[in-house]
Amino acid sequence: MQSTSDKEIIREIINYIKNQEKTLRVQLPLLNQQNTLGLSILLLSVLGFITSGFLYFIGVIPGWACIILGALSTSIAHEIEHDLIHQQYFKSNGVIYHFMMVMVWLIRPNTINPWYRKKIHLNHHKVSGTSQDIEERLVGNGIKSHLLRMLVVCDGLLGLIVRTKQFSREIKDYNFFKLFNAGFPLTTIYYIVLYSFLLFHIFDFIVEYMAVVIHYPAWLMTLVDWISFTVVVWIAPSYLRSACLNFVTSSMHYYGGAFNMLQQTQVLNHWLFMPFQLFCFNFGNTHTIHHFVPSQPFYIRQIISKRVNVFLKEKGVKFNDLTSILAANRYPVSPKIAN
Repeated sequence: MQSTSDKEIIREIINYIKNQEKTLRVQLPLLNQQNTLGLSILLLSVLGFITSGFLYFIGVIPGWACIILGALSTSIAHEIEHDLIHQQYFKSNGVIYHFMMVMVWLIRPNTINPWYRKKIHLNHHKVSGTSQDIEERLVGNGIKSHLLRMLVVCDGLLGLIVRTKQFSREIKDYNFFKLFNAGFPLTTIYYIVLYSFLLFHIFDFIVEYMAVVIHYPAWLMTLVDWISFTVVVWIAPSYLRSACLNFVTSSMHYYGGAFNMLQQTQVLNHWLFMPFQLFCFNFGNTHTIHHFVPSQPFYIRQIISKRVNVFLKEKGVKFNDLTSILAANRYPVSPKIAN
């Protein structure tokens, strides 16, 4: 139950965030060109993604650099998708809006389509911290087993398969095939390519280790070369981005014992999370702001986050509650647990 004092604090936080945004928009009138900014940022992220792949193809950069640059580009596209879900850009122009939705999905093939994600993300805001929050549970939130959590964070498909019986029991209207089909065809292609790559190279490593000589046909090696290229420029960047985001978001959202917006999330800006934050656009440091004011572009959250986070801490929002991560994200009720 939400107390009267909690309601007042939440109202204060919301007003503070909105006032910070209002002041910023006065200082930077360019921010009022929201549609243009959103589309421009998306096109730049897509350009960065394509450019990194092309530079790898012509041999200018190594594979690891292509993966890192691609992951950084897709992390920006993910923020744009998040904004699109909340109707931040072109809500009165369906053609451009859906064009942007298509683009953010094309360069992030291991995600369900953004139209279906819109449904479960808006539900996330309604039921955050409960068993019905399928969006966060899909990426590991609330899992007690650290081994299972690692599997879910790193491989969404295997995690879904392993936990589908549990979801069927606990989540209202859960349907495995509806969720699975929400990724078709991009997610299907993603996992076919990824698993083919892994299976071939694991098999090749084993036979080489056992000193068994196998002469692979030329067509197979040509196919393997193309699969390997696809992994570097398209699959691995998305894998790196999603694994980092899944770890951060599943760690910062509370599961169980969270009753209002003060208790739904914590702010994660501990230095231990910096490598992961890099590939999910500082998500752990800013996402709590979004829970209070969903109707705000991601770049504004980033700019105002320093001041807002100071205010959040003053009002009792928890920061870097690493203990909860080891306790299945349970919101700490003991006064002995520090912020």
